[in-house]
Amino acid sequence: MTRSEAFKYQGRELDIFAHATRWKAYWASRVIRWIRGDVLEVGAGLGANTILLQNSAVRTWHCLEPDPELGTRLNSAIDGLPACSASRGTVGSVAERQFDSILYLDVLEHIQADRDELAMAARLLRPGGHIVVLSPAHQFLFSKFDASIGHYRRYNRNSLLACSPADCQLEAMFYLDSAGVLLSLANRILLGQ
Repeated sequence: MTRSEAFKYQGRELDIFAHATRWKAYWASRVIRWIRGDVLEVGAGLGANTILLQNSAVRTWHCLEPDPELGTRLNSAIDGLPACSASRGTVGSVAERQFDSILYLDVLEHIQADRDELAMAARLLRPGGHIVVLSPAHQFLFSKFDASIGHYRRYNRNSLLACSPADCQLEAMFYLDSAGVLLSLANRILLGQ
């Protein structure tokens, strides 16, 4: 995507999820060890995760957001954070830079060409770097809600490995909300939603 191309995020849930502090603290505690050095956050949205994940191991943090409206709100949210910057665009717009950590936090499922996206991201990683993906799990739980907020898919271990670059190694993968899976499945079966 070039700067002149218009992108509008179709979901409306970001404001709600920004206030899910317990959930965010839980998953942040699971991934924080891979967030260090020069960080690239793809699809940073409102900046809620940017603020949450700041830690002493971070040297610089760059946020990418393709949606102009979200980008404006993102800039306001991160204003004053040390060594933090933002730009409108996608991974291709920072192809000349290198990072130690690249984050896709509830973002990869919104990208149709996920394999190509991760291949581009892998080229931006320094040796020993990490790509962190947080996404909804299990394609069998894909719902009208997923489609309404622009999801193309949900992931499991096999589907994430299938779209990962061959030169990347899966270091860890875990499902964060097993109780939520049961509730989602019950909702789908019993209520048809």
